[in-house]
Amino acid sequence: MRRSECHSDLRLRAVGFLVHSAHELQIRPIVKYTALSLFADRFYPSLTRYLQENDKGNWLLRPIRESSLQLFALVSIWVSSKIHDSCPLSVKSLKCFGDKIIREQHFTARDFMEAEVTFLKVLDYEIGAGNIAFRFLEELLLQFKAVAKVGELVNFEACLDIIDILYEKEESSVLCSSPLSLAASTLVASYVITVPKQRWEFPVLSWVKFVTSCKEEEIANLVRDILKHVFAP
Repeated sequence: MRRSECHSDLRLRAVGFLVHSAHELQIRPIVKYTALSLFADRFYPSLTRYLQENDKGNWLLRPIRESSLQLFALVSIWVSSKIHDSCPLSVKSLKCFGDKIIREQHFTARDFMEAEVTFLKVLDYEIGAGNIAFRFLEELLLQFKAVAKVGELVNFEACLDIIDILYEKEESSVLCSSPLSLAASTLVASYVITVPKQRWEFPVLSWVKFVTSCKEEEIANLVRDILKHVFAP
């Protein structure tokens, strides 16, 4: 396996681990999708540059092991919980959870705290969480329900499942678009999947273009990519 393929495989397994952990920890969607954005969109893509410039002796990252990425996935959930929850997850609860689910390595509470510092360094201490697809998706669906009865038929859980699939399959053509475009195309894809065809009287694509100012052709292409990956065998 080529090095790039190995790293891609590690990334996909780490993202799958994060999604599974979020489910097991029963965290709120905003915490989960902020963690996904921090880890998959920002932390992992920045690792190579960071390792070239910093922390030559950081045992958590040299070499990059699957267990280390699992630790950082849990740290991303921890950081996200601190942002969004009035009573965030504790390092003790995360350590206990990690002891059960990370099989290759035992991490101490001190390791979690060290990993958090490294995580924030890789992100260059920029942890803003307002510009994520989940927030835009929630707002778009509320607006949609306000203007069309058919909006009530759009399954929000299906929207979230779509985003999970895109992250777990590393569908970069969609994920690398803007968070607003991702939210808009996810809403349209969920409309196509969950609303009965005989109820497709509302011009959802044109409406999304109007309220988001995204290009209709861009959204249509993203929806096509989403449906291709959702229905892939």
